[in-house]
Amino acid sequence: MSRKKFYLKKLSQRGDIVIWQVDGNCIRRELDEEFTNFGQHYRFSYIPVNEFWLDKEAMPNERGFFIDHLLVEWKLMREGKTYHYALRQADQKEQSERTKAGDLAKVRRVNGQLDVNKIHIRPLGQIGELSVWLVRGRLTRSILNVDFTEGGHDLVYKFVPANEIWIDDDVMSAERPLVMLHELYERGQMALGLTYEQAHAKASELEWRCRHDEKKLVKNLAALRCKL
Repeated sequence: MSRKKFYLKKLSQRGDIVIWQVDGNCIRRELDEEFTNFGQHYRFSYIPVNEFWLDKEAMPNERGFFIDHLLVEWKLMREGKTYHYALRQADQKEQSERTKAGDLAKVRRVNGQLDVNKIHIRPLGQIGELSVWLVRGRLTRSILNVDFTEGGHDLVYKFVPANEIWIDDDVMSAERPLVMLHELYERGQMALGLTYEQAHAKASELEWRCRHDEKKLVKNLAALRCKL
């Protein structure tokens, strides 16, 4: 498969490493639905060795954090370290840079509790007892979990209020229904007793099918609404 269709523009270069902005929606539809905000070769083998890929952001204000992360992750994995070890070290570097940027000061805590109104942007819908919210992805990553990506819900993340599903505002609007479908289905499967890993795998399979058939996306979203 030609990868040329995935490239949008060259962003910069760090030594021998070329940093590209890519069409993440196209990658998730045609190659790998698990590709998220960014990636490098030793995590995603289809990325050339000396390239970093950054998804096009709806809110393009985290590029520097992602590059700092990738530089650490790429170096350690090239040296033979495991992905999980490299991820921990890269997360620490990224978190340090986010703290330096002043993001911690942007979310007020009351009696030690997060002011969730600083994270919420606007409701996207009410589905049964579940509230779906568009949230500030940058603040969620900086304050709560640096690895938060695309979306999440209360059965995975303890910081998400009960019966809420969060959709990252960094996700382009065209993909938000797919992320919503994934999170709704995953949460429903976990509520039935599946582990996160089992539920995520089933939700990813459903998401992949719906990425290739818009009618299936509409049908499955409608079915989930009826069940809740």
